[in-house]
Amino acid sequence: MKITKISAYQVDLPLHEVTYKWSGGKSVTVFDSTVVIIETDEGIEGVGEVCPLGPFYLPAYAKGVRSGIEELGPHLIGQDPRQLGKINRVMDAALKGHAYVKSVLDIACWDILGKACGQPVCTLLGGRYEDDFVLYRAISQESPEEMAGKVKGYRDEGYRRFQLKVGGDPDVDIERIKAVSQQLQPGDKLVADANTGWLPHEAMRVVRAVRDIDVYIEQPCLSYEECLSIRRHTDHPFVLDENIDGMDVLLKGRKDLAMDVVNIKISKFGGLTKAKQARDLCVDLGIAMTLEDSWGGDITTAAIAHLAHSTPTEFLFTSTDFNSYVTVSNAENAPQRNSGRMAASTEPGLGVKPRMDVLGDPLVVVS
Repeated sequence: MKITKISAYQVDLPLHEVTYKWSGGKSVTVFDSTVVIIETDEGIEGVGEVCPLGPFYLPAYAKGVRSGIEELGPHLIGQDPRQLGKINRVMDAALKGHAYVKSVLDIACWDILGKACGQPVCTLLGGRYEDDFVLYRAISQESPEEMAGKVKGYRDEGYRRFQLKVGGDPDVDIERIKAVSQQLQPGDKLVADANTGWLPHEAMRVVRAVRDIDVYIEQPCLSYEECLSIRRHTDHPFVLDENIDGMDVLLKGRKDLAMDVVNIKISKFGGLTKAKQARDLCVDLGIAMTLEDSWGGDITTAAIAHLAHSTPTEFLFTSTDFNSYVTVSNAENAPQRNSGRMAASTEPGLGVKPRMDVLGDPLVVVS
């Protein structure tokens, strides 16, 4: 089997709640997502998606995906998409860095592999654990009262894990955490996610002020070293996200006891192949994980679902359902939230079919 054509499409994903806000005054109303379809000489096609959370969050941006595919695509024509290790070595040799560009191509190749084998991707990633897996709900940054007021509605939708967007004025963030924590019920879990937004002295003030609240502290500061210093001054469960982008930092973090949970975003690692490697390493090291991506629609949600569903349950802290946040569906048969939980498809590959009427004409074609 050989890759014969790679097509990239652009899809706008508006939000149900209009605006998504997080640390540093960052906000997005419409996400710019890229969908890739890889065709082969045996008639099997694979689909992938990547959606950076704006150019100001991580070193990734939407137009860079399409430019990167123009650069990488010619190196993949004629390659066997089922040979994931080789595909990744070819991409790494042809383009240094830019993991988010490689991610969408890698995901599409996994979709092809699953279809060629007649197996869902989660089976190929390690097997299916239980009937479904747990999701979290992100609470966009608003006033303490508005954020607390959203908890009941999200709980009515089945969510029991809430990711509170903080990382602003520390005095306001303290009130946000306190207000939301008062809405929690037994079995709920609360994560205060600063998305690198606090300076160390601000983070210290916050963790001291909420020391009696049952809350996870996520990525309080920009650098690994700054986060480690806060970790060593608090007994709250600690989550690292933005700093987690490779095996080296996972090993360093385990050695330093820098975290209790890590967020593994598929596109930060370069696709499902390397995200699986990181996931398996975390299982061996005894580190719990949130498995997700930066953002996306139905196809990204499907890829996340396969990775999460193939993870041993005790190591899966939570995952996410991005397709429930947006108003546009870019694929049929995508997994859907059910009472705060989700299951990966049992169909071969990712189990989704791109909606060509939504995708429109490709912006990039490599053949």
